[in-house]
Amino acid sequence: MEIIREIGEVQKKIKEWKDAGESIGFVPTMGYLHRGHGSLIERAARENDRVVVSVFVNPMQFDNCNDLDSYPSDLSGDMDLVTGSGGDLIFSPTVQEIYPRGFNSLVEVENLDNELCGATRPGHFRGVCTVLTKFFLILAPHRVYFGKKDYQQLMVVKRMVADLNIPLEIIGCTTVREESGLAMSSRNARLSEDEKRKALIINQTLKAVKDRVIQGEVEVEKIRRWAIERIEGVGGAVVDYFEIVHPDTLQKITKIEDKAVAATAVFIGKSRLIDNIILGGKDETTDA
Repeated sequence: MEIIREIGEVQKKIKEWKDAGESIGFVPTMGYLHRGHGSLIERAARENDRVVVSVFVNPMQFDNCNDLDSYPSDLSGDMDLVTGSGGDLIFSPTVQEIYPRGFNSLVEVENLDNELCGATRPGHFRGVCTVLTKFFLILAPHRVYFGKKDYQQLMVVKRMVADLNIPLEIIGCTTVREESGLAMSSRNARLSEDEKRKALIINQTLKAVKDRVIQGEVEVEKIRRWAIERIEGVGGAVVDYFEIVHPDTLQKITKIEDKAVAATAVFIGKSRLIDNIILGGKDETTDA
């Protein structure tokens, strides 16, 4: 497994592959990889000749310095997972390589970024879009793979790529879960066993909300209040947000008349966990 840290060096490698007629799949990550990341890499390996995985903790998307400083890392473990999942190369640049002195350009997708996580984490998606635009330009992949666990991120990136005519395909992949139903996340490593048990209320509540909609409940505020009360009924669980939004615009709705997305972020102890479920239509979180 090769790790490249310099932009010029990784671009040279990409050029060699493309000159040989090989397609490039890209999986952007912040490291501390788990089986969810592995599933993205495996799919990328099935659909492309070569797979690049980035490992870069992007400071621009953190609004809390403590969260940034405490973000877990294990490059040796990441190498093993990338190798075992079919990846070919890890691009792990330094912050200085990506944001050299004098860097002053930002990429932002308006409207899609001001709800859900964007409402409580100002500037987060600007940081995501800026670093991804750089990676897309540096690596020039054919396809890029994201998990659907972060539904808002997926929609923001799709909009950005379409708006800027970036010539690549964005592919959303099924949320991978632990046997308990908890969505896999690098942040799960911070949870104690007791907190992991408490965190199960997130997915359980989303499923219960879907059941209520199937049974005919359509009033969003009624569902929303019930869901928040249910989650916070578990000691130590604090809801950052629980919203039901339009699946494309991410704007809040008042009634579920067609397909919608229920999305939430919940603090379990000090860890902020996100999850979502499709309502009023086929649950795409079960798609391959």
